[in-house]
Amino acid sequence: MKKFPIIFTGAGPGAPDLITVRGMKALEGADYILYAGSLVPEAVLTWAGDRAKKASSAGMHLDEMVDAMADAWDKGLKVVRLHTGDPSLYGAIAEQMMLLEQRKIPYEVIPGVTAAFAAAAALKVEYTVPEQSQTLIFTRMSGRTPVPEKESLESLAAHKASMAIYLSAGMAEQVQNILAATYGPEAPVAIAYRVSHPEERIIVTIVDRLAATMADNGINRLALIIVGPFLEMGKNAKSLLYDRAFAHGYRDRA
Repeated sequence: MKKFPIIFTGAGPGAPDLITVRGMKALEGADYILYAGSLVPEAVLTWAGDRAKKASSAGMHLDEMVDAMADAWDKGLKVVRLHTGDPSLYGAIAEQMMLLEQRKIPYEVIPGVTAAFAAAAALKVEYTVPEQSQTLIFTRMSGRTPVPEKESLESLAAHKASMAIYLSAGMAEQVQNILAATYGPEAPVAIAYRVSHPEERIIVTIVDRLAATMADNGINRLALIIVGPFLEMGKNAKSLLYDRAFAHGYRDRA
């Protein structure tokens, strides 16, 4: 019996057409799809073929997920494990892959589009602003899942780089206090709620109004908090790359 590697793939931020072509083809060819039902919208599953059996992992613990994938793989089925966004970012795939390796079950990973990039597209901004910020930090507040002390939001925010804060909408007041002390209370901040979903809301406010704005809009989950120089200065900045006086391997100076 021929057996196929289990495929981990990212569903993208929510909109069905923001999945990668490779991820879409994996769904089209799948016999069994185990998807993160608490986060992956049903609309993404429209890419699945008619024969595919679909199961939500929302109520499963780790061993149940791996058992379900291993059982389907053992039957010769093409198995897809569908995560939200990009599976390598807050996807908890490392532990699943480790257990598959212990069972000598092969797997592959297909990247996806994470919500921070869909949010930048909705905001029409560039995170890496020349001479302002060339660094983008993905992070989260410490909660039920702890964050290493060296990666606390306070220490990362001190860099004043562009920052996308995941999984922290329920701690908006704490985030606000930290950002006010680093970026300043009047610094612009964006709230990207369910970005690329039909319910998407993108709200730009100032740090001092972050918690109140989220409360006023009933947002306490499924939202990114985005901060950095790009929100204020990005559209007035110019890169060297396209400057007429900047030569490189494909273009001489004008």
